Amino acid sequence: MANYDLRIKPSAVKELEDLQAKDRRRIVSKIQNLAEEPRPRGCEKLSGRDRFRLRQGDFRILFEVDDGAETVTVVKIGHRRDVYRQS
Repeated sequence: MANYDLRIKPSAVKELEDLQAKDRRRIVSKIQNLAEEPRPRGCEKLSGRDRFRLRQGDFRILFEVDDGAETVTVVKIGHRRDVYRQS
C-alpha cells in the first residue's frame, strides 16, 4: 500500500499545540500512522460527512481521506465533548 501525504489544517495545528505534552505525543503518533494506514482499525466514518474519526483516550482526531490524490487531511483535534460541535 502506498504512503499517503499528511496534511494538517492550521486550526488543527493550533488545537494540537494547546494540548498537554503527554496527550500531544500520543496524538501525533496516531496521525503519523495515518500516512501508512489511512483507515486504521478502530476508526469510524461520521454520518452525513466524508470524514472519519479516530479515538485517542478522551480526544478525537477528525480527518478526511482522498484516495485519488492519496492524501489524509486532519481537520480537527479536540476533547470528545467539544470536537463534534460546529463553530
